[in-house]
Amino acid sequence: MSDTHAETVSYVRETMLPEQEPPVTETGVIGWMRENLFSGWLNTILTLLSIGFVYYVLSGLLPWVFQSVWNAESLDECRQIMKATWGETHGHACWAVIKDRWLQLLYGFYPPYPFAPDATVDAPPPEAMLPAYFRPNLTFVLLFIALAPVLFDRAPRKLLIVTAIYPFLMPWLMWGGSLWFPLGIAAGFVILYLVISMGQVRLGSLLAVIAGVIAALLWWSVIMGYVTAGLDQVVPISLPSVESRQFGGFMLALLLGVVAIGLSLPIGVLLALGRQSDLFIVKSLCVGFIELIRGVPLITLLFVASVLLNYFMPPGTNFDIIMRVMIMVTVFASAYIAEVVRGGLAALPKGQYEGADSLGLDYWQAQRLIIMPQALKISIPGIVSTFIGVFKDTTLVSIIGLLDPIGLSQGIRANQEWNGIYWELFAFIALLFFIFCFSMSRYSMWLERKLQTGHN
Repeated sequence: MSDTHAETVSYVRETMLPEQEPPVTETGVIGWMRENLFSGWLNTILTLLSIGFVYYVLSGLLPWVFQSVWNAESLDECRQIMKATWGETHGHACWAVIKDRWLQLLYGFYPPYPFAPDATVDAPPPEAMLPAYFRPNLTFVLLFIALAPVLFDRAPRKLLIVTAIYPFLMPWLMWGGSLWFPLGIAAGFVILYLVISMGQVRLGSLLAVIAGVIAALLWWSVIMGYVTAGLDQVVPISLPSVESRQFGGFMLALLLGVVAIGLSLPIGVLLALGRQSDLFIVKSLCVGFIELIRGVPLITLLFVASVLLNYFMPPGTNFDIIMRVMIMVTVFASAYIAEVVRGGLAALPKGQYEGADSLGLDYWQAQRLIIMPQALKISIPGIVSTFIGVFKDTTLVSIIGLLDPIGLSQGIRANQEWNGIYWELFAFIALLFFIFCFSMSRYSMWLERKLQTGHN
């Protein structure tokens, strides 16, 4: 073929078309609905059925919440107001019980002005100038300040001082008494640390730990009482005491949950390491403890704390009931945390342990720097789920006579004024627990995304 008959064909566009907006049906709300709600005939039917179900639920729930009575002195008065306002129709809440008893549901019978010996709920003394419920409110504000550097890496590191002080400050604020007693407890831990630090060089790690524990126990059981009593005589610093029977409401549930969660994690980590130990006695003790606690219902442990634990104490010992319950709930949670952490340890490849050995790290250095951070990162969902379950299980203490929100709701319903009311009290209590449990769940998801636990 000659060149005169050749034709030039362009397969590539020499000019670009102008940019155009994407179709309206593919972007924005309409695009999202087409992709997620109406992408096919089955999805469309399920969407319509779901909309109908949501409408059915909200049509009964919203009037019950918003067409309700807030100002009444009793359930009978509530019903009279409902009948006068909405006739014979049903489905109207009586939130007046929450307005009347919300402080009791939150704080139980904790005295609102516990800063003077003669402080009473009905007639606070003139010298009690601080706001009502100052001590429990300050305690829980300090709790969030103490948790900030632990939960968030951007929090100021100086707040770790509050974190270290808080475990000793919290009991003093809540129960009162002399300030020298919690300071004496803290001094025991200082003695433990100093003896271990100084004894590692001369005695070795194991003997140093044993010597530190013995020194701390001697301080707490023999010496501390005389020292704190003398200091209290010279410099009396104290708050009016509040008895444990006055604790109650959501404050009690939060107190039990915080203590159990805070103590169960380190205990659970030690139990998980002990279960994987090569030392037969250590492994047997940890396995026996974990299996025993996990095989017993929490309510049984609470009955042990309420009834049987005093039989093992010396005669005349007054072991606070809330402290006993804290111990049992912590023991119960630590056994489950140990299994969750053990699952994280088992998920690590063997190369991580071999890498730690190749770097010349000893056992505790390898666990602290390489093994345990990865195991805890893997175990985050299970740990937080256990924490949420423990926090909700604190409602079981109502069975042994402690006035948590459920126990108080039973007392409120037994009152003649509010006898027969149910849903409003339980809805309020459920909302309180939902706020804290949902917050823990959201934090867990944020921490997983931050650490990228799903990516290897």
